[in-house]
Amino acid sequence: MPTNRGRAGKSNRNSAGEPVSLKQLAEHLGLNPATVSVVLNNVPGRSIPPSTRERIKAAAEKLGYQPNLLARSLRNRKTHTVGILVPELGEGYHTQVMSGIGDCLIGKGYFYFTVHHRHRKDLIEEYCNMLVSRGAEGLIAIDTLLDHKLPVPVVAVAGHTRVEGISNLVLDHDHAAELALTHLYALGHRELAYMRGQPFSSDSDDRWRSIIKVARQLGLQVKPELVIQLERDITTPDLGYPVVQQLLTSKHRFTALVSFNDVAAMGAMRALQDAGLRVPTDISVIGFDDIKAAAFISPSLTTVRQPLREMGWMASQYLLGRLHGTEKFREQIMIYPELTVRESTGAVALANRAPTSYGKARKGANSRHAAPRKRTSALAND
Repeated sequence: MPTNRGRAGKSNRNSAGEPVSLKQLAEHLGLNPATVSVVLNNVPGRSIPPSTRERIKAAAEKLGYQPNLLARSLRNRKTHTVGILVPELGEGYHTQVMSGIGDCLIGKGYFYFTVHHRHRKDLIEEYCNMLVSRGAEGLIAIDTLLDHKLPVPVVAVAGHTRVEGISNLVLDHDHAAELALTHLYALGHRELAYMRGQPFSSDSDDRWRSIIKVARQLGLQVKPELVIQLERDITTPDLGYPVVQQLLTSKHRFTALVSFNDVAAMGAMRALQDAGLRVPTDISVIGFDDIKAAAFISPSLTTVRQPLREMGWMASQYLLGRLHGTEKFREQIMIYPELTVRESTGAVALANRAPTSYGKARKGANSRHAAPRKRTSALAND
């Protein structure tokens, strides 16, 4: 009959078929259980001969001993567990931030729970309570609105609300707006269209205020008819496709589009191309985030880069510092963006197409292209 095996093929069961306990391991070695526990838990400041330490570790490996983490956590009130709250688990911004979080926590020997809430206030409240009740020592919230103090340390990535006990890790949106708008301004663009983020997205209001501020400093008009408001709670290029289609139908002139994020920019570029317009020859497009796909679409996307993975790593590292007492509480941790220039932006054409040409080009384009919804879905999988 097959036998139960632990790591490296060693049996981790006693004669009764139960996992080997600390007491049984100590009896096998002829040592006090406390001595075995000190060695296996790497308790500092104990004078135990190196030969004894090696003998204990060798026996634990041979017998396949696995520590009872639940019992250990009850004794020292440390679960080595962190809770992560995120709006959704799709590709793009959230996933890259979570990658940095996970890599840091794994490296530090921490386990983590991840929950997604779709920006539902009731789920955010419920999940915070559930994570803490299940032993999470701290929480990391990504693009999640938290409006009251919680019983454990919290780091909010893209958090903009000042709440006691919550540290906000935020991007310098003023600098981000400067990077985007001065780049387009230097290329000769004066008629810009803007894409404003969904009301439920944490960064939307701050990013928009920064864009308005920098646009005024540069003498650029922000015309209401050239402002697109995103509403849908999706993370595919379909986010930007229909709103840019609608903008083109209005026939208002613009030479560049400032997108709220990269995913929406991908949909926007497809809408422009389906209308017979060339990016960047006719319309320049600039994104925000620098997700992995941004470098591989055609044309490749110029974007304001957030160091997403690094942001996740920093959030985890700071939270663990708070848990270990090596970091003092900080209300805000500032992150600085960079401009990544690729192929989707260029100098404004001297004879840029008039708005009336959009409709003519689109009429001819409709007969040449497949249904846009199918094609934009394909972009999401690139």
